[in-house]
Amino acid sequence: MANGINWNPAFEALPFSPIRKMFNTASTMEDVLHLSIGQPDFPTPPHIIEAHIEALRDGKTRYEMDAGLPELRQALASFYNDRYGISLGPENVLITTGCCEGMFIALTGAVRPGAEIILAEPYFVLAHVAEMAGATLRCIPTTAENGYQLDPQEVIDAINDRTTAILLNSPGNPTGTVYPRETMTTICEVAAERGIAVISDEVYDRLILDDVEYASALTCAPSLDNMIMSSSVSKTYSMAGMRIGWVISSPENIETMQRPHMFISTTENTASQWAAVAALNGDQSCVDEMVAAYRERRDRVVELVSAAPHLTAYSPGGAFFITPSLPAGTDCFDVAMRMLTEARVCTVPGGAFGESCRNALRISFATSMDIIENAFARMTPWLEKQSF
Repeated sequence: MANGINWNPAFEALPFSPIRKMFNTASTMEDVLHLSIGQPDFPTPPHIIEAHIEALRDGKTRYEMDAGLPELRQALASFYNDRYGISLGPENVLITTGCCEGMFIALTGAVRPGAEIILAEPYFVLAHVAEMAGATLRCIPTTAENGYQLDPQEVIDAINDRTTAILLNSPGNPTGTVYPRETMTTICEVAAERGIAVISDEVYDRLILDDVEYASALTCAPSLDNMIMSSSVSKTYSMAGMRIGWVISSPENIETMQRPHMFISTTENTASQWAAVAALNGDQSCVDEMVAAYRERRDRVVELVSAAPHLTAYSPGGAFFITPSLPAGTDCFDVAMRMLTEARVCTVPGGAFGESCRNALRISFATSMDIIENAFARMTPWLEKQSF
């Protein structure tokens, strides 16, 4: 009899994260400056913390309804209605464990063995769960030279009889790219015409760094029938550890997604849900202040990347990432590891986000300006010594 567990081969579709490899290696070293962290460095706003504490003191520690705290579902519906001038109700909202659970349900539920899901490359690593469900990722490469913008015609041309879903991520991780309304509308309308699901990861939707109108799938899709939007409080309010996210879709789709949700997490942390209500219903100046800081950092990072040798700069329109490319043929994994060990600066190799960006590095500016300046003071001389 063989020893060990006979694991489902589908698990092999999930790669070990190079992001964690870099972080884990850096944690064994001293004097490392991190440009790798993908979470806000700001403290959670005090009124949100107080709401969380108050919920605990009031005994709000029991299970809540599996679809989510009714007050939170209503707060989210009201928030999006006010923001976009649409008409959502609580029945359009399912509360999940962060954005990740909602994306997991959408990416595994909207595909099947042999199906294809179309997405831009670079892409966030969570997309691989679609492969676990037997689907193939049909990637459309984008480049730093073009600001990683996605050509909607390339998406349309990639559609075939195996296409069941299109994954959109704006602002994007790892690129920070924000898609214009024309791109979003064109893709959403064609998908609706052809009966293809649109899965829109909008976790960075409040972190818009330029003075432009944000184009959400909620306002670009003809209806909610074939559209799933996922987001969370993690990035907007610096609440990543509270693990509260949501999906928005038609009531019928929400009811379907509620089934696997009941077996994955059953319900979310009750006190954290009350904190999320306070975040959505409270003063939003905390968000404005964080966005202003990210904008200042973005502008400085673009200057520093532009001045550094071998890196191709662009200006990310949202989130807190930039992914400059290195010369063609450069091995980003080798560069990132050598920069870590020799210059003590931790970045993320672009190859973690797809094969076409193996010559890129993801740099996070979710850190202080001092760390950014000091990190580039190490990186730039190190890059000057390299011959790619």
